[in-house]
Amino acid sequence: MRLSTLAGAILIATLAGCAAVPPASQLPAPAQNEARAKNVIFFLGDGMGLNTLTAARIFHAGEEGELTIDRLPESAFVKTFSNDAMVTDSAAGMAAYMTGVKHNNGVISMSFGTRSIAPGKDANGNALVSKCENGSPATTLLELARSRGMAAGVVTNTSVTDATPASAYGHGCHRKLETDFAAMLVPGGAGYNSALGSRGLDVLFGGGAQFFTPFARGGKRADNRDLLAEMQAQGFRVVSDTAGLNTLAANPQQRAVGLFAQNHMDYDAARDPAKQPSLSEMTRKAIELLAPNAGPQGKGFFLVVEGGLIDHALHATLGKRALQETVSYNAAMQAALEKMEALDPGLKNTLIVATADHDHTLLLNGYTVRTGKTTPTNPGVLGLVRNLDGSLKLDKEGRPFTIIGFGTGENRTNGSRGSKPALTDEIVTRDDYHQEAVVRTRVGAETHGGTDVYLGAAGAGAELFRGTIDNTRVFSLIKTAAGL
Repeated sequence: MRLSTLAGAILIATLAGCAAVPPASQLPAPAQNEARAKNVIFFLGDGMGLNTLTAARIFHAGEEGELTIDRLPESAFVKTFSNDAMVTDSAAGMAAYMTGVKHNNGVISMSFGTRSIAPGKDANGNALVSKCENGSPATTLLELARSRGMAAGVVTNTSVTDATPASAYGHGCHRKLETDFAAMLVPGGAGYNSALGSRGLDVLFGGGAQFFTPFARGGKRADNRDLLAEMQAQGFRVVSDTAGLNTLAANPQQRAVGLFAQNHMDYDAARDPAKQPSLSEMTRKAIELLAPNAGPQGKGFFLVVEGGLIDHALHATLGKRALQETVSYNAAMQAALEKMEALDPGLKNTLIVATADHDHTLLLNGYTVRTGKTTPTNPGVLGLVRNLDGSLKLDKEGRPFTIIGFGTGENRTNGSRGSKPALTDEIVTRDDYHQEAVVRTRVGAETHGGTDVYLGAAGAGAELFRGTIDNTRVFSLIKTAAGL
């Protein structure tokens, strides 16, 4: 599927009026005769900062290449600071998109000023007991969509109760209240989020089965509720592997839950395809199941898709995995565009927004010669910095260094790099290579960064996204475009 016609038409219109483009905060709502976004797909690349996006583009297609997000015709930069921190966490970042409210770090879709309070321990010693004593739920875009009769779904390759997906459908003063978030998804059950309506979500795909499973059966639930059994009893179809996902057919009367891992799913390049579907496969299936709602008689749908393992790889300073996950996320976006173009040619009634919740500290170092895309015989952006003649560029101590590095991370050389064996392209392109960092952190604890993130948009209402906007503004622009 090519976006050239759509992109060209919008680009011409934009350029024609570029002499006096108002700031995003002053843009009017779509005129009454313009089609609203009946369907909305919100893509979130967790931790997909500008440097990561650039590195993934070079990794996948070379310096002159493109990722799917690059081809979305409208764009903006998004400020991501949270209410109490210059650098946001995923909870506050995603909650700002979903509710339009600035959050304190760690808080999931609550009223302004809600304090983050760490959970207490349950009877099994797991820190999952709410100690919340402040704040009230803030309405999310998914809840607004459900109140208008739209179908709703969440797809992620992390646990479905992790901070980013939970911010779309749940509420809590702390992101680690994952058994509570799971209960919020079970219509009619104790702790259910009634703002999701009598049906709850229509589609839920990802990991996190342990938060739905009794402790006595290897799960994390101290109340010993079997939430998946409860959902099945209410007519949900529940699957746990790729074959099960493939059996699901569109039926508006039957909702679907697919949990493909006890906690988070595996990195795309390392997963067992028979056990865990790809993010693209889950996204395609979610759209297939929601598609009846996009027809003339339907009320549309709102789907959230998260590429959550980008963030996990970056925290671990696994540069190769982070770029692979970014490419996987963009493949899911391409799959969605193709599916929606078939359902809604020209995306006349569909808005697709793709962005990130925060940055990381990944860096692109040196004045390296252009590398082109990474292949089995070309390390590309994963390799060592080289001069224009192809020779290795060396640091002050005569040692080569990688194009990708991190501001913070676990692999920081003690003392002189000259005392260590010289790096080679073979070493630094391994799946498990941790790029060097300026500041050492504990293992797996590379930090987020505070740089603005990129947003791309296509379809109905996409022209509302332009300039530099606050993350809370994204909520109101989607709300306006969809008429929520």
